[in-house]
Amino acid sequence: MKRIFLLVATNFAVLFVLSITMQLLGVDRMLAQETGLNLQGLLLMAAIFGFGGSFISLLISKWMAKMATGAQVIEVPSNPTERWLVDTIKRQAEKAGIGMPEVAVYDAPEINAFATGWNRNASLVAVSTGLLSNMTQEEAEAVLGHEVTHIANGDMVTLTLIQGVVNTFVIFLSRVVGFIVDRVLLKNERGYGIGYMLTTFVAQIVLGILASMIVMWFSRWREFRADAGGAALAGREKMVAALERLKLNQEQSQLPAQISAFGISGGGGLMRLFMSHPPLDERIAALREAGQPQRVSPVRRA
Repeated sequence: MKRIFLLVATNFAVLFVLSITMQLLGVDRMLAQETGLNLQGLLLMAAIFGFGGSFISLLISKWMAKMATGAQVIEVPSNPTERWLVDTIKRQAEKAGIGMPEVAVYDAPEINAFATGWNRNASLVAVSTGLLSNMTQEEAEAVLGHEVTHIANGDMVTLTLIQGVVNTFVIFLSRVVGFIVDRVLLKNERGYGIGYMLTTFVAQIVLGILASMIVMWFSRWREFRADAGGAALAGREKMVAALERLKLNQEQSQLPAQISAFGISGGGGLMRLFMSHPPLDERIAALREAGQPQRVSPVRRA
């Protein structure tokens, strides 16, 4: 909870510093004089909409995930596989220090799993039928450890906060650019002209693309951490074996876009900057490198 508070405080501090900087540089007064634009009011509006949408998505993330994938929560295990699944996640959750997540299975041929939820003690771990059919229990155990680590690390909340910050800046900066083009360059003095609407639309697309690069960078970074956590909970060799299995069965993720970043195997893009998950070869190499004993340089005697 302390970590989440610090993240929220840091994000709002960034917005506060931006507002103060604009006042000290006279940017707010200049734009107010030229365009009648209230930067503080615009920044507040952008923060409300930027963070509001992200937090609403987080709060309903479990419901959305269940609806999007058709995941069925295991209330009472009906077969040995479901019993093993629930018992394994329970053991890992206790070891990770989080509340017992809901456990669900969704029907999909791909090998995948995901975790979501607004709180590390009120989360959901779901696995595909393809994973249960095509992975050994040791490999599946490592995948579950990966997802439990996402929850323990608070990755869903952190990603939401980062998304909220970038959303705020996209909304804010695109409208500032639109005002400048419309009022200063095109000399429109009546309301919002076509220059404002077109410029804001284009700027929001361009800034949105740049913002998504930041979000995807964090998503890739947290996958390495989740792999390390899965190795700690299930065993390094099991985690490596699970990623090797994914590599053999690699295909584009069929998870809905809103939860694809929380899966064990995620779709990429045409360019690396837009990939939610690092290449499997890099993840495997990172695990193997972490498992190598550290070399100690010989001490030179004088």
